[in-house]
Amino acid sequence: MQKNVEKMTINYSPNFSLKKRDKNKIKYLIYHYTGMKSDRLAIKKLTSFDSNVSCHYYITKSGKIIQMVPDLYIAWHAGKSKWGKDKSLNNKSIGIEISNPGHEYGYRKFNDKQIKSIIRITKFCLKKYKINKKNILGHSDIAPLRKMDPGEKFPWRFLYKKKIGIWHSINLKILKSLRGKKTEVNLYKFIIYLKHLGYHVEYSNFQELRKIIKIFQMRFRPELTDGKLDLESYKIAKSLYNLR
Repeated sequence: MQKNVEKMTINYSPNFSLKKRDKNKIKYLIYHYTGMKSDRLAIKKLTSFDSNVSCHYYITKSGKIIQMVPDLYIAWHAGKSKWGKDKSLNNKSIGIEISNPGHEYGYRKFNDKQIKSIIRITKFCLKKYKINKKNILGHSDIAPLRKMDPGEKFPWRFLYKKKIGIWHSINLKILKSLRGKKTEVNLYKFIIYLKHLGYHVEYSNFQELRKIIKIFQMRFRPELTDGKLDLESYKIAKSLYNLR
């Protein structure tokens, strides 16, 4: 794995904080999609002085890994963000951008070459920084009212099978039978479950609550992301709450 990572291309971005951080400060890994039409446009933005955005690693459409900011410098990828007791997650995270046009320009599945590179760079970072599996997150997890990436087509379940991230323990056939059902659903407990995971469930109206539920579904119930709390979503949240 180390040998494969060393084959990365380097294309440094000027957008990072100059103060070097201690490697022990790195506790999160955050996935993003670029939300742009091409690699060329995405890389141009990530390396532009005017954009004020960057990432540590960029995965192209063909699966090539490009390092844009050295790990021990703070890249500007998370923006206003919260998870658990932490805010402004740029300071404590590695940001990985993956080429994908996103929901605005024709969102598509991540291809096999990209997924292989995601696994490779993730396992490298997990080993190097001893990142807890619960701290492997999507941009939408840490900013649910602002962001949708990496979206419902990101291969969270497949990555879990490769020992990356978390997943629920409920049989999929059983879950499907619960889809759309409203009995036994407790919104108060659901919110407690999400907060226990790390989500900041802060909303001022029903539409914002629906957005938070939708973001949770995009991560853990991608088959239906309607923002409606049903028994399937509730049981998944409860299963994740019980993770040790």
